[in-house]
Amino acid sequence: MVVQIYCSALMGINAQKVTIEVHCTLGVGYHLVGMADHAVRESTYRIAGALQSVGYKIPGKKFIINMAPADLRKSGAHYDLPLAIGILLASNQLTASVDLGQCLLLGELALDGSLRPLKGVLPIVLGAKNQGFTSVILPKENATEASIVPGLKIYGMRHLSEVLALIQGKYSEPKSSNTDQAGCPGPAHPTNVIKHNDFDFAMVRGQETVKRALEIAASGGHNVLMMGPPGSGKTLLARCLPSILPPLNYQEALETTTIHSVMGQDLSQGLVFQRPFRSPHHSISDKALIGGGRYPMPGEISMAHNGVLFLDELPEFTRKTLEALRQPIEEGQVHLSRAQYSVTYPSTVMLIGSMNPSNEGDGPLSDAYLKKISGPLLDRIDLHVEVPAVSFEKLSNAQASESSAAIRRRVLIARTKQVERFSDARTALRPLEHTQTNAGKKPLHCNAQMTIKHIERYCPLENSVNQLLEQAMNHLGLSARAYHRLIKVACTIADMANSVSIKPEHMAEAIQYRILDRMRN
Repeated sequence: MVVQIYCSALMGINAQKVTIEVHCTLGVGYHLVGMADHAVRESTYRIAGALQSVGYKIPGKKFIINMAPADLRKSGAHYDLPLAIGILLASNQLTASVDLGQCLLLGELALDGSLRPLKGVLPIVLGAKNQGFTSVILPKENATEASIVPGLKIYGMRHLSEVLALIQGKYSEPKSSNTDQAGCPGPAHPTNVIKHNDFDFAMVRGQETVKRALEIAASGGHNVLMMGPPGSGKTLLARCLPSILPPLNYQEALETTTIHSVMGQDLSQGLVFQRPFRSPHHSISDKALIGGGRYPMPGEISMAHNGVLFLDELPEFTRKTLEALRQPIEEGQVHLSRAQYSVTYPSTVMLIGSMNPSNEGDGPLSDAYLKKISGPLLDRIDLHVEVPAVSFEKLSNAQASESSAAIRRRVLIARTKQVERFSDARTALRPLEHTQTNAGKKPLHCNAQMTIKHIERYCPLENSVNQLLEQAMNHLGLSARAYHRLIKVACTIADMANSVSIKPEHMAEAIQYRILDRMRN
């Protein structure tokens, strides 16, 4: 007898259906085929213990188990549950009263039959919805995460005995997986929006020029490099930045939550609507920053997707690590290739860097210290800002600085203008069941995401602006990449000034933020 049970394999953040075919025949043996790794092959021991705990066993017959497609790598312990059910059905120890052809099963079995929580449940359930399944059986701890996806029946189970009761039609109907009923924030209910109460621009004394630069960066999604002596407030300013960013829309929240799911983060509160802020130590390896490993996992830049990646003391990072950032920053995604397969992770981030003037910490800007950062990487940083030491008078001033809430209101106005501008250029947002990440086809959300074609269409320059830009290009020796980034920054400044076009004063301010280009020439 041959039975079919359905599970899923996770490739990056995309899920592919796996059909588990179990054939029970005369003889003795247990043969598992279909590119299964050690964790999958060891499942027979976990399954044997779990079945014994609920009064069943693996009979002394010959089992041939095929995991199709055969050329797709299968890894992880989440195949335990579908394999166990397949064995019971194929050996006629279990009769299904429900349609398992429309059901996806996943779960790691303990020896006592309990189900252990899994990583990567959200992209698997998204894939299940896209593949036409109507229900999913999984561990109870993952039920809230799975319930983010509407239109599916989510059966959160604590023990193998509950799964068997469900399959036999002896289990009571669970609460619907509709996001509202499950208590998870859905598209219309972003209840856990940005909360950065610990860091507010009201805490920052002085540094008005830097605050202006960070407001521009937040308004257009631009990258920033801050340079100043130790104790001038660079780290505090960077940590305050998320407090003025707009909240994630539903599509962005779904992408962010998917990355967190793959990394095994706690998603008991449902969708993540808070923009990520990641600040890795400068000793981090390129693989940890970009992603990698034998089975490539997301790196810090993908964990910061739709948020902020803060690299404190930028020149202290190894040259190899910094150079690995160039392509992900430019394209908004990371391609990781191995001999037999490749995965893609999103990496649309605001890169915020900070550095001291020299390796001694203070004094004038050291050319040797600056050269630790390559020209191509500096080209990808839109705003270079000096952060001077703060005077005693400003530090002791009892008058509070402008709050993040006030700055954020202006940022939201500028972002709204950009969304309206790009509305005709947007690709139609796919419905939830089709939201497997496709970074190359994402709609534009801010000026920093514009391509050359978008710049030509939305950023026409007046003669006076063109002349000013030409002078800057010739005097500073700017690259073509810096040229286009200047236009994008000037466009953001124009949006903040509620101007319908880029004016000379907008371009002049954008040029002022190319400090390092001026220093190198």
